Amino acid sequence: MSSPTARRRQRSTRLSVAVALLTGATILVTVAFLGGSAWFQALAAISSVVLGVAATRITHTELIQARREAARDRAAQAAAYRDLTDRRTEEHAAFATAMRTRVDQQELALSELEVALSAAQKRAAEATLKFNAEARRAEVAEQEGRAVSARLEDAEERAAEALVRVAELEQELDVARVELLAWQSEPHRLRA
Repeated sequence: MSSPTARRRQRSTRLSVAVALLTGATILVTVAFLGGSAWFQALAAISSVVLGVAATRITHTELIQARREAARDRAAQAAAYRDLTDRRTEEHAAFATAMRTRVDQQELALSELEVALSAAQKRAAEATLKFNAEARRAEVAEQEGRAVSARLEDAEERAAEALVRVAELEQELDVARVELLAWQSEPHRLRA
């Protein structure tokens, strides 16, 4: 922060001249009243009025110039603030647009993830249903396999029994053939 003395304006030459004129008028009036001459007092009074008007005019001109400079400074400062406000407004608009874009992107990504999650859950449910159906089919197939296995064992046992029976029948057939041959050959013996 700047010090108060740095902000103080230097006294202008015009104001110094105005002060000198007023000081001169004061000295002239004082000398005239001390001198006692009427015409000198009148001349001093008129001179002091003229010097006062001149000092007032000089001071007024200085005041007008100071006000104009201050107005120019305030206008420049207002323009600078306006430019700063415009830049900040543009920056804010750009920031708001960027944030809106990011929010929109996040919302889009979120909705895509929700859709993907829903699809994944649906696929998982379908896979679970298929797995359960396949598990049931496997269980049924396993039960059918056990039943077929039991029937196969039963069939194999019957086949083995049938083979034994066929072998017995073949033996009986062989015996019967032998007996038939023997019987056929016996009547020939009897005839001869």
